[in-house]
Amino acid sequence: MQSVPDRVEGVTLGGDLVTAAALVAGGLVVWGGTVWLVRRVLLRFGVDEAVEGTAFERAAQGVGSSTVGLVSQVCGIFLVLFGALYVVETLDVALSRPFVVAVNEFLARLFVAVLVVIVGVLVGDKAELVVGERLRSVKLPEVTVIPRLVKYSVLYIAVLVALSQLRVATGALLILLAAYAFGLFFLGGLAFKDLLSSAAAGVYLLLVEPYSIGDEVEIDGSRGIVQEVDVFVTLVERDGEEYLIPNRKVLREGATRVRG
Repeated sequence: MQSVPDRVEGVTLGGDLVTAAALVAGGLVVWGGTVWLVRRVLLRFGVDEAVEGTAFERAAQGVGSSTVGLVSQVCGIFLVLFGALYVVETLDVALSRPFVVAVNEFLARLFVAVLVVIVGVLVGDKAELVVGERLRSVKLPEVTVIPRLVKYSVLYIAVLVALSQLRVATGALLILLAAYAFGLFFLGGLAFKDLLSSAAAGVYLLLVEPYSIGDEVEIDGSRGIVQEVDVFVTLVERDGEEYLIPNRKVLREGATRVRG
């Protein structure tokens, strides 16, 4: 009877297979432990509460998971991939050493890139919620665009960082970042010039205080009692009707305070 060869296609039988099986079993245990540990750490730092209400968290819940669960699983999956490379080396599979090293380095960069994108999406979603909440009292239609602009700015930077981790041409990334910054500040300034002028006028009015809450004023043909003065608008009420007057118009048209 022909004996089974000691090596089959570059894989050593016997002791190496036992070692590999032990490594696979140990890898599964380590994977489960890593998922559990990462989950506990994230919960300990209140990540689940911090991401509550974000679009990413809602998407994760839509697939029966959560942000904490997905991040934990991602960490576990990459740990298994790193372990698989180690098992391949242990089995002495006919793969060149430079190839294994290259794959290992790529997985490390990919792992960092995935985490950066996830963090970028989460921070962008949270920033959108926070900025939107802060600007909720501003009664101007232009401000509704600002929270989404903040979100996409954070996400854009996160994608650039992730691509740089994957060794995409850095020069091209810097050019894209410069172009984005130009569009954000220059073109955004042109788009929000009325909002910026109202803010500048509002700061002046808050410092000078030509009128205050409770005064009867007439501004641009609208007469009533001042109910609120913020950085962007002055709220005037008369006979149950409210008038939102941009502060730039107050400064341009002037305000007449009616004395009783």
